[in-house]
Amino acid sequence: MGITFENAIQQTQDLLSQIEFLDTDTITEKLTNLVSTENGARGFFVTYLTSDLSYREYPSLEVITALKTSPTLVNELLVKNLAMSTAMVIYHRRQGDEENARGSEKVQEKTGQLIKQLLSPALGEKLQQLATSLNSGQGEYQVFLERWGYDDCQRQAIAEIIQPFLQ
Repeated sequence: MGITFENAIQQTQDLLSQIEFLDTDTITEKLTNLVSTENGARGFFVTYLTSDLSYREYPSLEVITALKTSPTLVNELLVKNLAMSTAMVIYHRRQGDEENARGSEKVQEKTGQLIKQLLSPALGEKLQQLATSLNSGQGEYQVFLERWGYDDCQRQAIAEIIQPFLQ
């Protein structure tokens, strides 16, 4: 039986709370197991991108190593997390909710750092597909963009944030 989204959140929280006491192989192995399934990867990102990581540099080598083991799932989630966090900054600011806007900016920044470290032809292609959907109103990410109801301002912000990563 696979891991549930809720279990993945809990496992990531447990791992992050113990991470400074674990050796690098253990961290990498636990993270690799988490990101090998869709629920595991989603739960990992929800927790990891919103956490206040105080240990060492962000992102750690163990995280990068583990994420590279599951590029199909990871690339898709990174692209969507970058788009969603970017759109949510605008949404929260419009609501006058500066605290949540800053939280979304933190997720946006962390996601951008991960993309920078993991940028590959496959990840670049996903970002290009998002750019194509933003520009043309069709393609791979059109359903995603429509489901979340992003307006022109949000779509423009997403296009700007992915621009540096496009080849």
